[in-house]
Amino acid sequence: MTEKKTTKWLRRIPVAGEKIANRVEGGPLVNVLRLDGVIGRASGPRRGGMALSDMAESIEKAFKGPQLSAVALAINSPGGSPVQSALIATRIRALAAENEVPVYAFCEDVAASGGYWLACAADEIYADPASIVGSIGVVFAGFGFPEMLAKIGVERRVHTAGEKKAILDPFKSEDQEDVEILKELQADIHEQFKDHVRERRGDKLQADESVLFSGEFWTGNRALGLGLVDGLGDLRSVMRERYGEKVKLRVVGRRRGWLDKRLGMRNDWADELIGAVESRALWSRYGL
Repeated sequence: MTEKKTTKWLRRIPVAGEKIANRVEGGPLVNVLRLDGVIGRASGPRRGGMALSDMAESIEKAFKGPQLSAVALAINSPGGSPVQSALIATRIRALAAENEVPVYAFCEDVAASGGYWLACAADEIYADPASIVGSIGVVFAGFGFPEMLAKIGVERRVHTAGEKKAILDPFKSEDQEDVEILKELQADIHEQFKDHVRERRGDKLQADESVLFSGEFWTGNRALGLGLVDGLGDLRSVMRERYGEKVKLRVVGRRRGWLDKRLGMRNDWADELIGAVESRALWSRYGL
C-alpha cells in the first residue's frame, strides 16, 4: 500500500486519525489563522467582526498540531476597536512565546488601523504590492442634529449625574470642552498604538514618525520602503519558499453551530443591519 493511500485511510479514523496521518506523511505544518473583518465585539461573527471572546479558541488551535513549524495570519481588516486589536495581538504573542513558534502576517486587501495592529503581532509582515497598509491613528466620527430638532419642534431632554456624562450628544451643539476631552482620549490611544508599532517593528521602520504615525495609509509596495512590512508576496508562495514544497497549510477557525449553519442568520436582524452599515463605512475608507 502506498504512503498516500495509507494516510487517506488513516484520516478516516475518528479523533486521532488526522494527527497520525500527518505524522506519517511528514513535512512541516503551518497553521493559517484568518483575521478577517471589522474588529470589535459589537460587530459579531455574523458580520465578519473580530473579538477575543469569539476568537480565543481559534487562536489557541492555531498554535497546536504535529510538526507545527509556524503560524500564518491572513489579515483582511480595515480596523475597529483598539481594545480588541490589542487583546487579540497580545494573545497571539503570548502563545507564540509559550510554544516557540514563529508568526508571519500576510496583508490581503487591507491591513489598516487595527488591522495593522494585528499584523504587528507577527515576527514578519508580508503584503501584496497593491494591499492597503498603515493608517496608524485614531478616528471618531459622528453627526450633529441640533438644528433639525428645532426645525421640527422637538425638545431634547437629558438629565445626568455628572457634568460630563452626556458629552458629545449629537442633538446638542458641539462644546469645545467636550472636543478637548475627546482629543485627549484619542491621543492616549494613539500613543499606545505607536508604542506597539515601535516595539514590534523597531529598527525596521524607515521613515520619520511624523509620517508613519500620521494616520496615512499606503500600498504594500510603498509600505515596504517605509519599513511597515518585510516583503511582498502571498501566503502560499512565501511559506513554500520558507519551509519547502511539502509544507502543509492548514486553515483553523471557529466552528459554527448546527443552527447557525442551517439558518445563516440571527433573529436580531435590526442590529445586524446597523452593524452592516458601520462595517461598510469602515471598508469604504479604503475604496473597498
